[in-house]
Amino acid sequence: MIRRIVVPVEVYRGHITEATREALVAARTVGNGVGEVVAYVYGEPPAEGTDVLELADRIIVLEDGQVGTPVAMAQAKLLRERIASSDVDLVLVGSSSWGWDVAPLLAGFLSAPLVANCQVIQHAEDVLKATCRICAGKLLVDVEITNKPTVILLLPGSYAHREVQPGKGVMERERVPASDWDARVEFKGWLEPEREDIDITQEEILVTVGRGIGQQENLELVEDLAKTLGGAVCGSRPVVDQGWLPPTRQVGKSGMIVKPKLYLAIGISGAPEHVEGMKDAELIVAINRDEQAPIFDVAHYGIAADLFDVIPALKEALVARRQEA
Repeated sequence: MIRRIVVPVEVYRGHITEATREALVAARTVGNGVGEVVAYVYGEPPAEGTDVLELADRIIVLEDGQVGTPVAMAQAKLLRERIASSDVDLVLVGSSSWGWDVAPLLAGFLSAPLVANCQVIQHAEDVLKATCRICAGKLLVDVEITNKPTVILLLPGSYAHREVQPGKGVMERERVPASDWDARVEFKGWLEPEREDIDITQEEILVTVGRGIGQQENLELVEDLAKTLGGAVCGSRPVVDQGWLPPTRQVGKSGMIVKPKLYLAIGISGAPEHVEGMKDAELIVAINRDEQAPIFDVAHYGIAADLFDVIPALKEALVARRQEA
């Protein structure tokens, strides 16, 4: 039985991250209403993050004026004794850049196992198992979790659209002595690369293109349809491997796990590696001229026709519907 699950809270520029929200949802799911979910917040929590933190039973705010600075070494050390002395079974951390800094350090400080690239955690035959992606997402492995505590890094998108009941949401404040803060590493500021891309795990409508698009020049047709729908374009691995779309737009085991409200699969055969990344979308519509394509096995609606005939007709129908409205 799970007694206690700890979730370190990541705050990025005044906002609690989606990775943290998913970790708290996973904690509530695994705890099954029995295990206590404890969220540790470094510094004053953002006002707009109250609903996220209420997924925890206890919210422990660590205060001293500097704990909110994202220094992984110091922040991991602050949790070491607190976790070691409180019968913690699991520590769940989102797989962000911050999470990848904090989780391995915390596991090392606790002499605890680290389970990375975790896609789902579940009870199976009275054993707690984590299903993880390895070999660049080509293989899935089940890891039995027997050590306590165990630190787990959760893949983004794994618990994106799950709904759970909130916890007790009791907030506690703990003053951290200045001597407990490891000052050997100093945070200077944010230095971010220029990027114009989007996070496809947060998009509600995705138009995904596969090998059937033929050539890069044909992507313009798909991009026009996505714009009409108000969605984003992404692709399967062959499209990304060709360099037609950036890796941030790849859906599948070796890409991103997405759960949009609408997933429009265009020219995608439906290989298991791709399906693993999108099978939980609320509505899946597939367009493929091969009637036997595996994608139709997971699609809610399918069109067995040439995509170059369907896309213009679909766009025209969408435009006409909007004009009528």
